[in-house]
Amino acid sequence: MPLSEREQKLLEQLEQQLSADDPRLASSMSETGRAGFSTRHLVFGAVAAVVGLGVLLWGVSAQLIWLGLIGMAVTATGIYVATTRPRAQRNPDSTDGPARQPAGAPRSSSFMDGLEQKWDERRRQEP
Repeated sequence: MPLSEREQKLLEQLEQQLSADDPRLASSMSETGRAGFSTRHLVFGAVAAVVGLGVLLWGVSAQLIWLGLIGMAVTATGIYVATTRPRAQRNPDSTDGPARQPAGAPRSSSFMDGLEQKWDERRRQEP
């Protein structure tokens, strides 16, 4: 079910306020700022996990505890690499921190205060 125009405007306002209050969270939550899984990481991690399982089984069958521990560490590392997302490329022109305000400018209200204000306005507008 598509959103009405009013709901779309409200959603856009909430997104703008979120990106103004916490740009790092907003970029991590946005679809465009999120990098997908890397095929290279997935393949490398899967191969490392399989090799680690082989070393683990070999260490257990040979009753070499240290070899089993190495195999377990390689398996865990392979799974970690396979499931992590690559870091997004940074644009050198963009700044990662919040936008600076002039010294005399009042500080904007927090995100939750803004949500409460919008909720109160919506309540007043409804019949």
